[in-house]
Amino acid sequence: MPATTTSPAVQAWRDHDTRARELPGMSLGRVPLAAAPGDAERLWAMGARRAELDAAVDLATPGPAAARTAIDRLSLVRDLTAQAVLVDWDLNLPADRADQLWKVLSHLQPPRTLTGPADADTALHAWRTRHYLCKLIWRRGPGFLQIRDRRWGDLRRFTADDPRYPAAIARLDRGARGADVPADILEELASEHLVLRADDLAWWLPYRVTRWLQEAMAV
Repeated sequence: MPATTTSPAVQAWRDHDTRARELPGMSLGRVPLAAAPGDAERLWAMGARRAELDAAVDLATPGPAAARTAIDRLSLVRDLTAQAVLVDWDLNLPADRADQLWKVLSHLQPPRTLTGPADADTALHAWRTRHYLCKLIWRRGPGFLQIRDRRWGDLRRFTADDPRYPAAIARLDRGARGADVPADILEELASEHLVLRADDLAWWLPYRVTRWLQEAMAV
Protein backbone atom coordinates (compact mmCIF):
# COMPACT_ATOMS: atom_id res chain seq x y z
CA MET A 1 0.00 0.00 0.00
CA PRO A 2 1.49 3.40 -0.93
CA ALA A 3 2.33 5.85 1.83
CA THR A 4 -0.11 8.69 2.37
CA THR A 5 0.56 12.37 3.00
CA THR A 6 -1.30 14.80 5.20
CA SER A 7 -2.36 18.26 4.05
CA PRO A 8 -1.48 21.06 6.46
CA ALA A 9 -3.87 22.89 8.73
CA VAL A 10 -3.38 25.92 10.95
CA GLN A 11 -4.82 27.65 13.96
CA ALA A 12 -5.23 31.28 12.92
CA TRP A 13 -5.77 34.64 14.62
CA ARG A 14 -6.57 38.14 13.43
CA ASP A 15 -3.62 39.75 15.25
CA HIS A 16 0.05 38.85 15.49
CA ASP A 17 0.29 39.69 19.21
CA THR A 18 0.12 36.60 21.44
CA ARG A 19 -1.77 38.61 24.05
CA ALA A 20 -4.59 39.18 21.59
CA ARG A 21 -5.35 35.48 21.18
CA GLU A 22 -7.84 35.40 24.03
CA LEU A 23 -9.74 38.51 23.00
CA PRO A 24 -13.24 38.02 21.58
CA GLY A 25 -13.34 37.64 17.82
CA MET A 26 -9.58 37.24 17.37
CA SER A 27 -9.50 33.49 16.78
CA LEU A 28 -10.33 32.13 13.35
CA GLY A 29 -10.15 28.59 14.71
CA ARG A 30 -8.63 25.63 12.94
CA VAL A 31 -8.38 26.15 9.18
CA PRO A 32 -7.77 23.05 7.00
CA LEU A 33 -5.81 23.78 3.85
CA ALA A 34 -5.41 22.17 0.46
CA ALA A 35 -1.59 22.24 0.16
CA ALA A 36 -2.18 24.52 -2.84
CA PRO A 37 -0.68 27.81 -4.07
CA GLY A 38 -3.61 29.92 -2.82
CA ASP A 39 -3.51 28.80 0.83
CA ALA A 40 -1.58 31.82 2.17
CA GLU A 41 -3.67 34.29 0.19
CA ARG A 42 -6.83 32.63 1.47
CA LEU A 43 -5.67 32.99 5.08
CA TRP A 44 -4.78 36.64 4.53
CA ALA A 45 -8.18 37.31 2.97
CA MET A 46 -9.82 35.68 6.01
CA GLY A 47 -8.03 38.21 8.19
CA ALA A 48 -5.27 35.94 9.53
CA ARG A 49 -2.21 37.79 10.76
CA ARG A 50 -0.80 34.93 12.83
CA ALA A 51 -0.94 31.20 12.14
CA GLU A 52 0.25 28.11 13.95
CA LEU A 53 1.08 24.98 11.95
CA ASP A 54 -0.58 21.77 13.07
CA ALA A 55 2.65 19.73 12.92
CA ALA A 56 6.39 20.19 12.68
CA VAL A 57 8.18 20.46 9.36
CA ASP A 58 10.15 17.22 9.44
CA LEU A 59 13.01 16.98 6.95
CA ALA A 60 14.81 14.36 9.06
CA THR A 61 12.46 11.45 8.31
CA PRO A 62 13.35 9.68 5.05
CA GLY A 63 10.91 8.58 2.38
CA PRO A 64 8.79 10.17 -0.35
CA ALA A 65 5.65 10.62 1.79
CA ALA A 66 7.58 12.39 4.55
CA ALA A 67 9.29 14.60 1.96
CA ARG A 68 5.96 15.52 0.36
CA THR A 69 4.41 16.42 3.71
CA ALA A 70 7.44 18.51 4.71
CA ILE A 71 7.50 20.39 1.41
CA ASP A 72 3.77 21.15 1.65
CA ARG A 73 4.30 22.74 5.06
CA LEU A 74 7.45 24.56 3.98
CA SER A 75 5.53 26.00 1.03
CA LEU A 76 2.95 27.35 3.45
CA VAL A 77 5.61 28.88 5.71
CA ARG A 78 7.29 30.47 2.67
CA ASP A 79 4.05 31.90 1.31
CA LEU A 80 2.93 33.19 4.71
CA THR A 81 6.34 34.81 5.17
CA ALA A 82 5.77 36.61 1.86
CA GLN A 83 2.37 37.79 3.15
CA ALA A 84 3.95 39.02 6.43
CA VAL A 85 1.71 36.66 8.41
CA LEU A 86 3.51 35.61 11.59
CA VAL A 87 4.00 31.83 11.63
CA ASP A 88 4.50 29.59 14.66
CA TRP A 89 6.18 26.40 13.44
CA ASP A 90 8.78 23.81 14.41
CA LEU A 91 11.59 22.39 12.28
CA ASN A 92 13.41 19.05 12.39
CA LEU A 93 16.53 18.76 10.21
CA PRO A 94 18.73 15.75 9.44
CA ALA A 95 21.80 15.99 11.67
CA ASP A 96 24.28 15.38 8.84
CA ARG A 97 23.04 18.42 6.87
CA ALA A 98 21.47 20.60 9.54
CA ASP A 99 24.29 23.11 9.94
CA GLN A 100 23.93 24.10 6.28
CA LEU A 101 20.19 23.59 5.87
CA TRP A 102 19.09 26.07 8.52
CA LYS A 103 21.04 28.80 6.70
CA VAL A 104 19.47 27.78 3.38
CA LEU A 105 16.04 28.19 5.03
CA SER A 106 16.90 31.34 6.97
CA HIS A 107 14.85 33.63 4.67
CA LEU A 108 11.73 32.04 6.17
CA GLN A 109 10.26 33.26 9.43
CA PRO A 110 12.26 31.64 12.25
CA PRO A 111 10.72 28.51 13.79
CA ARG A 112 9.83 28.21 17.46
CA THR A 113 12.07 25.16 17.85
CA LEU A 114 14.91 23.77 15.78
CA THR A 115 16.42 20.29 16.05
CA GLY A 116 19.32 18.83 14.11
CA PRO A 117 22.21 21.35 14.19
CA ALA A 118 25.14 20.55 16.48
CA ASP A 119 24.37 23.73 18.44
CA ALA A 120 20.68 24.23 17.77
CA ASP A 121 20.24 27.03 20.33
CA THR A 122 22.98 29.14 18.75
CA ALA A 123 21.65 28.46 15.24
CA LEU A 124 18.11 29.42 16.24
CA HIS A 125 19.31 32.59 17.96
CA ALA A 126 21.23 33.59 14.82
CA TRP A 127 18.20 32.87 12.65
CA ARG A 128 15.92 34.97 14.85
CA THR A 129 18.25 37.94 15.22
CA ARG A 130 19.29 38.13 11.55
CA HIS A 131 15.96 37.51 9.87
CA TYR A 132 14.04 40.14 7.92
CA LEU A 133 11.58 40.16 5.04
CA CYS A 134 12.90 40.13 1.46
CA LYS A 135 15.99 38.12 2.36
CA LEU A 136 15.49 35.80 -0.63
CA ILE A 137 13.02 37.03 -3.22
CA TRP A 138 12.40 36.73 -6.93
CA ARG A 139 10.61 38.84 -9.47
CA ARG A 140 9.71 38.39 -13.10
CA GLY A 141 10.17 41.12 -15.68
CA PRO A 142 9.65 41.25 -19.44
CA GLY A 143 11.82 38.46 -20.80
CA PHE A 144 13.78 37.78 -17.61
CA LEU A 145 13.54 36.81 -13.98
CA GLN A 146 15.78 37.89 -11.13
CA ILE A 147 16.53 36.48 -7.69
CA ARG A 148 17.98 38.61 -4.89
CA ASP A 149 19.63 36.67 -2.09
CA ARG A 150 20.92 38.10 1.21
CA ARG A 151 21.03 34.87 3.23
CA TRP A 152 24.83 34.87 3.30
CA GLY A 153 25.29 38.46 4.47
CA ASP A 154 25.91 40.15 1.11
CA LEU A 155 23.56 40.78 -1.82
CA ARG A 156 23.77 38.14 -4.55
CA ARG A 157 21.83 38.60 -7.78
CA PHE A 158 20.89 35.83 -10.17
CA THR A 159 19.32 36.88 -13.47
CA ALA A 160 18.02 34.47 -16.11
CA ASP A 161 16.65 35.24 -19.55
CA ASP A 162 16.34 31.62 -20.70
CA PRO A 163 12.61 31.18 -21.45
CA ARG A 164 12.68 27.71 -19.86
CA TYR A 165 13.20 29.13 -16.37
CA PRO A 166 9.63 30.33 -15.63
CA ALA A 167 8.23 26.90 -16.47
CA ALA A 168 10.89 25.19 -14.34
CA ILE A 169 10.15 27.46 -11.38
CA ALA A 170 6.42 26.86 -11.75
CA ARG A 171 7.10 23.13 -11.45
CA LEU A 172 9.45 23.55 -8.51
CA ASP A 173 7.20 25.96 -6.60
CA ARG A 174 5.31 23.22 -4.73
CA GLY A 175 8.04 20.60 -5.07
CA ALA A 176 8.70 18.48 -8.15
CA ARG A 177 10.67 15.38 -8.98
CA GLY A 178 14.12 16.33 -10.14
CA ALA A 179 13.61 14.29 -13.30
CA ASP A 180 10.72 16.60 -14.27
CA VAL A 181 12.94 19.70 -14.48
CA PRO A 182 15.65 20.30 -17.13
CA ALA A 183 18.87 18.95 -15.66
CA ASP A 184 21.00 21.99 -16.51
CA ILE A 185 18.52 24.39 -14.92
CA LEU A 186 18.16 22.29 -11.78
CA GLU A 187 21.93 22.00 -11.45
CA GLU A 188 22.39 25.75 -11.77
CA LEU A 189 19.65 26.54 -9.25
CA ALA A 190 21.03 23.94 -6.84
CA SER A 191 24.53 25.41 -7.12
CA GLU A 192 23.10 28.78 -5.97
CA HIS A 193 21.15 27.12 -3.10
CA LEU A 194 17.85 28.21 -4.66
CA VAL A 195 16.24 24.77 -4.43
CA LEU A 196 15.95 22.37 -1.52
CA ARG A 197 16.23 18.64 -2.12
CA ALA A 198 14.09 16.28 -0.02
CA ASP A 199 14.09 12.64 -1.07
CA ASP A 200 13.29 12.76 -4.81
CA LEU A 201 11.69 16.23 -4.62
CA ALA A 202 13.24 19.58 -5.45
CA TRP A 203 11.53 22.67 -4.00
CA TRP A 204 11.80 26.36 -4.95
CA LEU A 205 13.07 28.43 -2.02
CA PRO A 206 12.60 32.13 -2.96
CA TYR A 207 9.26 33.88 -2.58
CA ARG A 208 7.61 36.70 -4.48
CA VAL A 209 7.23 39.42 -1.91
CA THR A 210 3.78 40.92 -1.34
CA ARG A 211 4.56 43.13 1.68
CA TRP A 212 7.41 45.67 1.39
CA LEU A 213 9.20 46.95 4.49
CA GLN A 214 11.70 49.15 2.65
CA GLU A 215 11.84 51.31 -0.42
CA ALA A 216 12.10 49.27 -3.61
CA MET A 217 15.56 50.71 -4.31
CA ALA A 218 16.83 49.38 -0.97
CA VAL A 219 15.57 45.80 -1.30
